[in-house]
Amino acid sequence: MKWPNLKHLHYLVTLHQEQHFHRAAQRCNVSQSTLSTAIQNLEEHFGSQLLEREHKTFVFTSLGLDIVERSKVLLQEAGELVEYAQNAGNWQRGTLKLGVIPTIAPFLFEGMLGAFSTFLPEINLEMQEDTTEKLLQQLTDGRLDLLILALPMETPGCKQMILGHDPFHLIAHEDMAEQLPNPVDISTLPKKSIFLLQQEHCMTGHAVSACNLQHSDQISSVAASSLYTLVQLANSKMGYTFLPELAINQSILEHTGLKSFPAEEQGFREIGLVWRSGTTRMQLFRRIGEIISPLLPIPTLK
Repeated sequence: MKWPNLKHLHYLVTLHQEQHFHRAAQRCNVSQSTLSTAIQNLEEHFGSQLLEREHKTFVFTSLGLDIVERSKVLLQEAGELVEYAQNAGNWQRGTLKLGVIPTIAPFLFEGMLGAFSTFLPEINLEMQEDTTEKLLQQLTDGRLDLLILALPMETPGCKQMILGHDPFHLIAHEDMAEQLPNPVDISTLPKKSIFLLQQEHCMTGHAVSACNLQHSDQISSVAASSLYTLVQLANSKMGYTFLPELAINQSILEHTGLKSFPAEEQGFREIGLVWRSGTTRMQLFRRIGEIISPLLPIPTLK
């Protein structure tokens, strides 16, 4: 049996991701004609059409889509095989491409980098910060190896490892805090007075769920792009917000007039690792979990 060219399969997967020949060729660092010829060679090799072409447009055939999905798995496994061989089978060496969401990254990176330097000094860590949706897509596409996400979250085709809990706290300016009942009753807060992040940040959904804000008219229509913006909104005495303890422990409230109050008893998000099913790097991922878990407000990994 004649095997297909792995590089050509990589070109096919990239073309599917970009949906544009010129952009795909640029990502692969080849000419557009080289990429086009590689796709044609794959079609000749399989004896089937992978793309339906019309003038300057194209769509993938149903077989083409199936080949793309199978190629992703094959390329990921081939990449892990090369990594394994280059490091002489030592799972504690090599490159790790790690993705982290913005509501975790700034408050975990410093401690995590120090821990990696101590416990995994031969791992070359490449980190990227982005939204959950984009990180999951890059994980699926093989551009990232491992994610640190806020959970619970559906991650089809992936495995999860819960590392710890990150409690939510109600944040109020000290002038407004004096008006809060003791204990704090969120249902007594004024309408439109609670600021949250924009919907693309998964922390909004976790805060709404964990702090019993479902269907609440107390949530403001003003949505922030970052936790730092939430701090500014609350510090202006325009209303209240919720912040994770991970951020509070990293002095995000320093030099403000804000105070924090524990949210409901079950008001927390889970923080965990997410990776593709079938990976050969489970030993490394487990060790990373053991390194990161103690850095979280409430470690749960055993």
